[in-house]
Amino acid sequence: MSTPLQIDRRDFLRGLLAGSSFVVAAQVSTQRLWAQGDPEPTDWTPDIFVSLDEKATLTIYTHRSEMGTGIRSTLPVVLADEVDADLDRIHIVQAIGDARYGSQNTDGSRSIVQFYDTMRLVGARLRYYLEHAAAEHWSVDASECRLQRHTVRHSDGRSLDFADVLAPARAVQERLDAQAQAEADEKGRKRVRPKPSRKELRFKEPEEQNYVGKHIPSIDLRNLTTGAGQFAADVTPEGCLYAVIARAPVLGAVAKSVDDSAALTIPGVQKVHRMEAASAPFMFKALGGVAVIASNTSAALRGRDALKIEWDLEPAGANAQYDSDAYRQQLEANVLAEGAVAKKSGDVDAGFSAAAQTHEASYYLPHLAHAPMEPPACVAIAKPDGCELWACVQNPQAAQAEVAQALGLDPEKVICNVTLLGGGFGRKSKPDFCAEAALLSRDLKAPVKVFWTREDDLRHDYYHACSALYLKAGLSEDGSLTAWLGRSACNPIGSTWSVEQTRGGPQLSMGFNAIPYQVENFRTESCEAPAHVRIGWLRSVGHVFHAFGVCSFADELALLQDQDPVDYLTGLIGDEEDRLLRVARHCRDQSNYGEKLPAGQAHGFAMHS
Repeated sequence: MSTPLQIDRRDFLRGLLAGSSFVVAAQVSTQRLWAQGDPEPTDWTPDIFVSLDEKATLTIYTHRSEMGTGIRSTLPVVLADEVDADLDRIHIVQAIGDARYGSQNTDGSRSIVQFYDTMRLVGARLRYYLEHAAAEHWSVDASECRLQRHTVRHSDGRSLDFADVLAPARAVQERLDAQAQAEADEKGRKRVRPKPSRKELRFKEPEEQNYVGKHIPSIDLRNLTTGAGQFAADVTPEGCLYAVIARAPVLGAVAKSVDDSAALTIPGVQKVHRMEAASAPFMFKALGGVAVIASNTSAALRGRDALKIEWDLEPAGANAQYDSDAYRQQLEANVLAEGAVAKKSGDVDAGFSAAAQTHEASYYLPHLAHAPMEPPACVAIAKPDGCELWACVQNPQAAQAEVAQALGLDPEKVICNVTLLGGGFGRKSKPDFCAEAALLSRDLKAPVKVFWTREDDLRHDYYHACSALYLKAGLSEDGSLTAWLGRSACNPIGSTWSVEQTRGGPQLSMGFNAIPYQVENFRTESCEAPAHVRIGWLRSVGHVFHAFGVCSFADELALLQDQDPVDYLTGLIGDEEDRLLRVARHCRDQSNYGEKLPAGQAHGFAMHS
C-alpha cells in the first residue's frame, strides 16, 4: 500500500530534484483544503502566475496540464526568460483549477499560442518593478538598469540581487496599483487597468533571450525516468479507500439486482455501494453503477469480478440494441440520400450535368477510443463544506464545476489539484471520473480513490464519432473539377449534452466544408447519425474522418486521370501563392518523391488543411 503523502510545501519544493536546475512541485498535503502551491503570507505575489520569497526564489505557477508535451516546462521558461531569472533559483508549481488563470483546458495544441504573450507580459512587468526599485535605490534613471541572472545591474557595473530590491520592488507595484485604482474610481470604471501599461514595458528582443528557442530539459524528466513522477493513482491520503465501479453494459441501463455475497468474502473488500445511475443527457456526469470499496487495489478488482449484477436495459432505450455492423449500414444508407445543406456555392447539379465524367465513393470510419497510457483516476476528500481532488485532468475548472454540481456546492468550494497525465488526447478534459470519486467520498465519509482499468477505459470512453462519408465529383475533359458534393453522417459531439442533436453539423467545419481545390460548384450536407454511446472530442476531432475521406477521394481522382497525384492535385489548387501548395511542393522536393523504390514499397501523397 502506498505511503500517505503528507509533506510540507516548502520542504517538498526545496527537497525534490535537489541539485538540478528546475524544481517542479505539486502540493500533496491532505490535512486541509488549501490552494495548491499557495505562496506564504510573507511572499511577494506580483501576479497570480508568480511569487518571490524572502530569498527571491522565483515560484512560477504553471496552469496548464502536463501530459507529455512538456508544457509545464515551456510556459514558465517564457516568463523566466523575460525577467532574466537564474534557473537554479526557480520553483515551478502546478496550479490548481482557478478561473483567474484564464482557460486551463489543455487541448488543441493551444497553450503556447494562447499564453506565450501572457507569460512574457507577466515577466516584463516584474522586470519593470525590479529595475525601477533599483533605480530609486541608486537615484538613477531606470533606463540605465538591466536584469541579468537574478540581479539588477547598472550601466556603471553596480549590481543588486533580486533579494536586495524585493521590498522596494513590492512598494513600486503597490504604488502603481494604487494609482491605477484611483484612476478607475475617478472615471467610474469597474475594471482596473494595471500599471505599467503594455506600452510602458520593454520586451526582450529575440537575440536577448537566454532560454526561449534554446534546448531546456523538461522539468519532469528526472521524476519520470526514476518513477518519482506523481500521477493521480500515486496520491494516497491517510485512511484512503480504493474503489472500482461496475458500470452498465450499455449507456443508460441501471442495476436491477446485485448479489454481492461472494464479493464481501474477499479479504480487503469493505463495502459494495450502489451508485445512482445517470440519465440523459449524460454530459460529464458520473455514470453510476455498483462500486466495490476496498483497502487495496487487488481486493477491489477481485471484488468487482465476484459481483453478480442483473441490468435493466429498458431505461437505455435504443442504446440497448446498438450494433456496430447494423449501425454502419444505417449511416451508409443515410449519406446516399439528401441531407441538410451545410455549405454551398454555385450550382452543383448544373456542374454535374456539364461534366465529362463523374466519380463517387463512400467511406466509413468506426468509433475510436482515446486509450491514453494512464487510464482515468481521481482521489477525492468530500466534506459538507468543500471537496478536494487530486486528478489527472486536462481541465481542472471543468472538474471543479462538475463536482460542485454533483455535490451541491459552489465551484469555489472545490479544489482540483492537477497531477501528471499519462496522455490525454481529449479524454481527460471530461471529468466524469472526478464526480465518481467525489460522490463516493461524500457517501462513505472518507477519502476515496477511484481508478479505471484499461478495460473500463475502452468500454466506457467518450468515443470519437464514427462516420460515413459520400463524395461525388464532376470532371471536365481536361480533368478539372466542375462540381463537388460531400455528405457526412457523423455522431455529433453535442449529443453528449442534448439527445436531440443527431447531426454533426459543426464538425463539418473540420476539413469537410472547405477543400483546397478550385471548384465553382460546391455543396456539403449533414446527414443523420444519432449517437448511442457518449461522444467526445479526440485529437484533431472531425479532421480524423474528413481528412481520410477527402484525401482518399482526391487520390482516386488523380488515378482516374492517370496522372501523378502530386502534379494533379497541386494543379487543382490553382493559386501559386497558396500556402498548402507551397508546403506540398516542398515536401515532394525533400522526400525524393517519384524515385524508384524496392519491391513492396511505394510513395503516397495526401494534403489536408
